[in-house]
Amino acid sequence: MRHDFDMQASRAMTPGVRPQDNHTLLRGAGQYCDDIVLPGALRAVFLRSDVAAGAISGLDITDAGNQPGVRAIHTGADVAHLGPLPVNKVMPLELAVPYAVLAQGHVTAVGQPIAAILAASRSEALDALDCIVLDIETVDLPAPSLIAQREWRAGDPDGALRTAAHIVEATVQHARLAPCAMEPRGIAVRPEAGGGVTIWHSTQTPHRTRSHLAQILGIDTGLIRVIAPNVGGAFGMKASLYPEEVYCVWAAMQLGAPVRWAASRSEDFLSATHGRGISAKGTLAMDAGGRFTAMTADVVAPVGGWLSNSALIPAWNAARILPGPYVIDDVNITAAVQIEHRAPTGIYRGAGRPEAAALTERLVDKAARIANLDPFEIRLRNVPAKDALPRQTATGQILDSGDYAGALHLLRKASRYETRVADIARRRDAGELVGLGLAVFLEPSGEGWESARVTWGADGRVRVDSGTSAQGQARARSYAAIAAQALQVAPQDIDVRHGDTETCPEGIGAVASRSTAIGGSAVLEACQRLREARCAGANLPLSEEVRYTAQGQAWGYGAYLVQLSIDADTGAPHIEAVICVDDAGRIIDAQAVADQITGGLAQGVGEALMEAIHYDADGQLLTASFMDYALPRADDMPQISLHEMQTPSPVNPLGAKGVGEAGTIGAPAAILNAAIDALAPLGVTDLQMPLTSQTLWQAMSEAKTRKAAT
Repeated sequence: MRHDFDMQASRAMTPGVRPQDNHTLLRGAGQYCDDIVLPGALRAVFLRSDVAAGAISGLDITDAGNQPGVRAIHTGADVAHLGPLPVNKVMPLELAVPYAVLAQGHVTAVGQPIAAILAASRSEALDALDCIVLDIETVDLPAPSLIAQREWRAGDPDGALRTAAHIVEATVQHARLAPCAMEPRGIAVRPEAGGGVTIWHSTQTPHRTRSHLAQILGIDTGLIRVIAPNVGGAFGMKASLYPEEVYCVWAAMQLGAPVRWAASRSEDFLSATHGRGISAKGTLAMDAGGRFTAMTADVVAPVGGWLSNSALIPAWNAARILPGPYVIDDVNITAAVQIEHRAPTGIYRGAGRPEAAALTERLVDKAARIANLDPFEIRLRNVPAKDALPRQTATGQILDSGDYAGALHLLRKASRYETRVADIARRRDAGELVGLGLAVFLEPSGEGWESARVTWGADGRVRVDSGTSAQGQARARSYAAIAAQALQVAPQDIDVRHGDTETCPEGIGAVASRSTAIGGSAVLEACQRLREARCAGANLPLSEEVRYTAQGQAWGYGAYLVQLSIDADTGAPHIEAVICVDDAGRIIDAQAVADQITGGLAQGVGEALMEAIHYDADGQLLTASFMDYALPRADDMPQISLHEMQTPSPVNPLGAKGVGEAGTIGAPAAILNAAIDALAPLGVTDLQMPLTSQTLWQAMSEAKTRKAAT
């Protein structure tokens, strides 16, 4: 495989690339889904269940249908014939879970769509909604049901546990999180002559939208064009088709009229996919020299009333990534997925990676304490040597390349670790609660394929059409940098297009940190073919289309150190510093990498300190707005120091690795370890996120009570 991409050349060019996906948005001139002009479009609103489980005993839409502006009302019977949503079965499904576009006689979660109203305006549709008479016979919520499970077992973990010098255990419960994209879900549909439709969809996977709609509706993909305009954030929440979106497409085709829908913020809290929610319990064994000998883990992941396309991915990732960056050959790891009467869950930035890192790093920190080893030292004793990669882990993953020990050494130096340790000891002697938290993590990029078409015009301009998409990741700038270096043309002469199934080649989309490593490699290979054709004497214009398949997953990694203090009177946490070392392979756009790490870290801070979806015992959502669901603000963000390593990946010609999820993976684990370290002098050994002031104050109070009792 060729690795002739010149990193230094691309970085030098990057500032000159036309920021075609930045200035437009800064001027407020972006076009989002609800900005699409659709004359005569009907607005869709949905009657949603206000209970978590029950049978629909009455549904009277007569009065609603007579209200001004109402064009149509549909219920479950109208869409009962539609097909299921395809689910990525990375784990075998033991129980089928229906995908109801509108409820089919019973409801499975608060917020589930039961009926849909199409009216000339949203206000008229909402007025009509109040006229629907709905009766539901509620039932007690059943216990969660197992629908999928998988096991990874290697070596003799039972024997290793029996002979271990030390054994530690940890349980990490992750709260459900709301992805909270700036732009809620939205779709606009225009019927076309010949029975087709053009769809504007706030999505990170436009080609997936097209193929899945074709399957659900039972029509040819050629009848569907999907355009992803500017997308105001996604984070995995917009990687799957929702029932409301399927309904809008079906209704537009049925009525021969444009239909649009934009979710409210509360609707996203109620019925969009949540992230996390996973519970992970693990055991780590080590010998007298501090070397790990075995790991066992049980991962339990909730899903809601229906399965999103990627519903099984978080549990699968959380299990298969174990035992993380450490050499442990004897493992027994299980993953189980359980359905419950709540909103659906799916991939959310990190998608199982943060869960794997949090469990592993809690176990490692506990091992360091019981063995009386420095947190850096115990990790250095257990990561593989640089020349030992690539290596296959006990769960069958191939770690392609890296220098994990090098990252730890760089972090120790960059953080002035010894100075910090001495300063913290001094502050503790003065009565302060302050600690350090270390976390090392892995970030597997996506696998499979992506496509690109590159056209070199007679006027010298170059157009890159990519099968991937973007939601603010500076994708156009990065792809232009790749093409500019490969073709030796000015970046200003390159146009990048993505997000339109009619003008761009087929692709998977912007998920799993795949777009640079795989999508960018497709761009590079197409450009290399064009360059070779030119060298052979071919005249412009020329065009090459490539469907590039990665030879394996590129595994990014990092090491983070967090310094955190806790107010002894109130329990309020304060992150004093975050020092990050990340290895994303060859870096194509240094600014984009820094932005991705910083943005991900903000979401990691949110998970660690404040974010949590709450339901009551009856399945009622208690956190349905920003009045009740806390997000980090600018003044919550800590001081961040970013440092990079570049270990090229051998599995793609760019040598690139993903970095889009790094901050969400490393930050929660490091913050959790730092908080426990800060409270360790009081006897606190375990905490659960989010680490709110109430959580920390309660832990301090209980520790003081235990100390008084003994």
